[in-house]
Amino acid sequence: MNVFQLIKGRLRERRAHGSESGVALVEFALILPLVIVILFGILDFGRAFNYWIDMTHLSNEGSRWAAVNRNPGGPSDTLQRYLQCNANTAELKNGGSQSVPNALLVDVQFPNGGTPLIGDPVVVTATTTFNWLPFLGDMVGVGSASITASSTMRLEQIPDNVAYQAGTGGTGIPGCP
Repeated sequence: MNVFQLIKGRLRERRAHGSESGVALVEFALILPLVIVILFGILDFGRAFNYWIDMTHLSNEGSRWAAVNRNPGGPSDTLQRYLQCNANTAELKNGGSQSVPNALLVDVQFPNGGTPLIGDPVVVTATTTFNWLPFLGDMVGVGSASITASSTMRLEQIPDNVAYQAGTGGTGIPGCP
């Protein structure tokens, strides 16, 4: 018996056991949920990364405004509220979604304590909570993460503007336009 006859015999045996039609469909149906979860995970990570970039920009802008003793929000608004309302997305501005349940929290601190002087640091921190894959969070226990961005600058002017609410923990109150 040569190799050709051996292969031919094996092929006949395989056909005798049944056809393989539909196997690819079953394999696809088994792997599809995993692929979808991975895809949504990648999209969720992209959103969280975008929020972190926006929060970094806002904290940089806030520390610059605080360093030069200015409040762009005007006399009726605080610097924290101004920064919160300038976030790029409604989720960061107001919270209330499954992914971002609370509004952005902005905090202004003078870490040296006492009366801040020229050259002392001012730290602006933006924080929010991000729930990973909220549609699966309860079933799988994916959980949440705190996203924080911070910026430190040196004071160029002695702060006399009470609109910073330094050390109060910021606003985090929804209701930005």
